[in-house]
Amino acid sequence: MNENTGLYGLHHSNRSVESHWSKNCFNSSFPTAMANYMLDHDIPAIYIKLVNDNGTLKTKSSTINLRDVYHSGTARPSELEFCFESTYAPYQEYSFDEIDGIDLVVKDSNGKPISPLEVKLTVLPTSGTCKLPPEEWGCELVVRTATTSYCAFGMFDAVHRKSAEIREIFEPACSSIQSWDNDFEMTHKTPALCDALDKFENKFLSKQKPLLIEPIWKTQGQSPFLDDEAFDLVVWSDYAFSRLFIDNAKNDTSSSMSRYMRASARLARCLWELSKSGKIHIDEIYRQMAFGNQTDKEFAINGQTWRRYVTSKRILHPKLPKTTLQEIIAPGFIEHLRPERRFDQTLYFTMRN
Repeated sequence: MNENTGLYGLHHSNRSVESHWSKNCFNSSFPTAMANYMLDHDIPAIYIKLVNDNGTLKTKSSTINLRDVYHSGTARPSELEFCFESTYAPYQEYSFDEIDGIDLVVKDSNGKPISPLEVKLTVLPTSGTCKLPPEEWGCELVVRTATTSYCAFGMFDAVHRKSAEIREIFEPACSSIQSWDNDFEMTHKTPALCDALDKFENKFLSKQKPLLIEPIWKTQGQSPFLDDEAFDLVVWSDYAFSRLFIDNAKNDTSSSMSRYMRASARLARCLWELSKSGKIHIDEIYRQMAFGNQTDKEFAINGQTWRRYVTSKRILHPKLPKTTLQEIIAPGFIEHLRPERRFDQTLYFTMRN
C-alpha cells in the first residue's frame, strides 16, 4: 500500500499506518525509516565484516552504503517496497519446509525481492556497561533462530554452484556423526564442526553479504534521555554475525551443548546437507537439535562481548544527532505512539519537549 506513514521513506509497505506505530511493529519500522534517511542523505552505515588477518579470522569495522545493504542500485527509498515479517522467496528453493519470515524483505519497484534483513534495535549503553568508561559501552543482541537459518541459506545461496567444494570441507566432520541430537556426541564433535566452518568462511570470504541491521540509540548513561549524538546503524555481514556463536562455541568448556555450540552445529549441518542435495528439511534440523533449550531463541550476546566485535569509533560519536528525529518522523505522527517501552517513551517525550 502507498500511504503517508509518517516514517521516512516508508511509502510502500505491507503494514498499515497504525501497524507501523504499534507495540510489536515500531521496533522494525522506525529503524527502516532511519536507514532510508541515511540512504537518501548518503550517510554510510558501520559495517562489521569478517577478514583474514595474518591467518586468523576476525571481524573488522568499516562502512557500507545503504544501497549495498538493500541491493537497490540507484533507487530511492520511495521507489522500494518494504515487507515486514515476510518470507524471502528466493531461499524457499533450498527447503522442503516452508521457511520462516525475516524482519524485513526489501523489494524493487517491480516487486522483486532483493534483500532479506533481520532488524535488531538496541540501546547504548546496556545496564552491564553503563558504569564503564564510554569507550567501553556496548549493546546487547538477542538472536532468534530465524536469523541463523537465514544466515545458513544466505551463505549457501552465494556459493551454491560450489557444492562439491563445500561438501569436501564438511564431509570429514559431519559424515561420522551418528546422532545429531545426542548431547554427548555433539559436544565432542563441536570443535571439528567449528574447524570446518572456519575453513568454509576462509575459502568464501569474498561472498559475505549484509544480513542484520542493528540501529543503536544512545542515551545519557542509563537515563531515559537521548544523547545529543543519538543514532547510528551497525550492519553485520552473515560471516561476521556467525562469529558471535562460532567463536563462543570454540571457547566453550561446557560439558553439554550450549546455545553457541547448538547454533554452530546447526549451521554446519545445514551447509553440509545443502551441499549434498541442494534442499533440506530446515524444521526437522532445528526441532531435532534443540538440546533442551528454547527453540525460538538462539542465543544472546552481552554488551562487553558486543564491543569486542564492534570497534568503530562511531560508537563513541553516533552519526545522527537527535534533531534528525524531526526529519525521520513527520510532524504530528509521534502522537500515534502509545509509549509502553523505554525506547517509545524516549522518542515520545523527546519530540514533545
